[in-house]
Amino acid sequence: MLYFILALEVILVLKALGDIGLIMALSAMSTLALLYVWATRHKFGENLIPLEREEIPWLYDGIAELAKKAGVQMPRVYLCDDYIPNAYSFGNTIVLSLGLFEVLDEDEIIAVAAHELGHIKNRDTKWFPLVTYGRFLMLITTLILLIAGNAAVKVAALTLYIAYELARSDFMKKREFLADETALRLLTIPMSLKRALEELKYYEDLRMNVRVNAVPSIEPGIEREKRFAFFTETHPSYEERILRITFEMNNLMRIKQVQ
Repeated sequence: MLYFILALEVILVLKALGDIGLIMALSAMSTLALLYVWATRHKFGENLIPLEREEIPWLYDGIAELAKKAGVQMPRVYLCDDYIPNAYSFGNTIVLSLGLFEVLDEDEIIAVAAHELGHIKNRDTKWFPLVTYGRFLMLITTLILLIAGNAAVKVAALTLYIAYELARSDFMKKREFLADETALRLLTIPMSLKRALEELKYYEDLRMNVRVNAVPSIEPGIEREKRFAFFTETHPSYEERILRITFEMNNLMRIKQVQ
């Protein structure tokens, strides 16, 4: 759906602005592509400490076991020198803040890592940046059409932009639920993910200022801004996730009983 909307936007630009529109669209796409390459190489290197097995063997071995169960390569794992409990993933990399170690026990930290590994297994670390940069492209082309297009083009451009925002929000929320479901199937103690979320929800306000855009992360609502929640909510709430996890755990228990 997202790519269909993007394709319609590009067609609209071409129809409304012709060759100039094509040049603008290609320029915007090239700029965003370069920005993506720069961000993935430079943005995530600050305050990151590579995880060494000798330092925290239970964490390294725990993630290695999760990766083996998931059938994926052992991810690179970094610790972020930040007291705020947070976690995110990009590429084949998981980042865990030192703040997690202050508020969660070992099983709960492994559960947080399992959620991020779920994103890697489900290829969200590739999809999320593309979806986010697609949003930037939609914003740029929509602004161009609002300035240069006629009344019909302006209405069409706004309609497509709103449609993209709705589809983006729905897509990313579903991927968060899927990462939780994947984590539950990987964890030896599935209840640890529920406990971790119940603990982390008390720290959401602190993480509002450290939201890392365009990467999958453990937090549910960090993008939220109450005035524009219609456009910015891309994570389900803690309550939604905890409820879904409870239902999923019950389903897993019933399956095991049948087997």
